[in-house]
Amino acid sequence: MKGADHKKQLGRINRIEGQVRGIKNMIEEEKYCVDILTQIKAIRSALKSLELEILENHAHHCLMGAMSSGSEKQAKIKVDEILELIKRSSRA
Repeated sequence: MKGADHKKQLGRINRIEGQVRGIKNMIEEEKYCVDILTQIKAIRSALKSLELEILENHAHHCLMGAMSSGSEKQAKIKVDEILELIKRSSRA
């Protein structure tokens, strides 16, 4: 399941990469600032959406796998990883 998820995510990253190149072109061509900012906002939104999808997949696959493995140590490691990520994200 992971492989299919990552392939789907690569497609999204490729689209985001294209959007970033588009912004570079807009800046080189000295396009209107508001249009550039609109595109930047779209990229931020796309990255946030991708971030949430990856987090959701991690929770469903990695965290649930650790929980169902019966290893309390592995489950604690995965929970701590997610909590640390949430703490870092809330500071941004």
